[in-house]
Amino acid sequence: MKKIVLLLVAAVLVSTPGLAQTGNGAPSGSHYSLNIIGVPKGKTATMTGSDRHTIFVALGSNSKNGDVLSNIWLTQGPFQVCDGNGFDTAYDCNQTPLGSNKLGAVFQLPCNIGLTVDVPCVSGDMLDYTVWARALGQPGGNSTITTCAFDVVDNTNVCSTENAVLMRFKGKQTFQNVTSALTTIQGTLLGSVDLFAPGFTDFVWQYDNFGLKLAQIRFYPTP
Repeated sequence: MKKIVLLLVAAVLVSTPGLAQTGNGAPSGSHYSLNIIGVPKGKTATMTGSDRHTIFVALGSNSKNGDVLSNIWLTQGPFQVCDGNGFDTAYDCNQTPLGSNKLGAVFQLPCNIGLTVDVPCVSGDMLDYTVWARALGQPGGNSTITTCAFDVVDNTNVCSTENAVLMRFKGKQTFQNVTSALTTIQGTLLGSVDLFAPGFTDFVWQYDNFGLKLAQIRFYPTP
């Protein structure tokens, strides 16, 4: 399926009603922070069972054909990094493997009920929140995050037609609103789909890295 890239550049600011903006473009107020760190060599340490806010993924290169894909599997519940190692078997927050064929990191988050979708989630942890992201680290890198899932009806993997593209420019980096890109799947046969909606399993962020060393993501509950 052809992807329509949502380019999140510093020149475009997407505001959220009811949330005051800070000097870095993000809303003010309490939030959960997640750092996705690109590294040139795979990690071997076990990164489960802690209160960490970091996930390690493959770094890749910003040169032509230098990208590398890592999976960040998504489970439903309060915000938490279940498994911060994006290079080995994926473990949920109960330290249970997601499956013998599933490699990557695991991040737990609630279903987002703040967006209008065609197929909503109907049970489990739910919260009205927005998601903001920016690229940090050495200038020149970028990454693309795509939300995907397995459609149990059609027996096929589906990926959103909306992506979050984070680009590290020189100078000050500002946050961009990536709520829809990271908490829904757009463009399915059923229309837009919430994270953890019925009829879909194996939700995942496909993190395609072109040399971005740090992506900073914040989750803000809506007042």
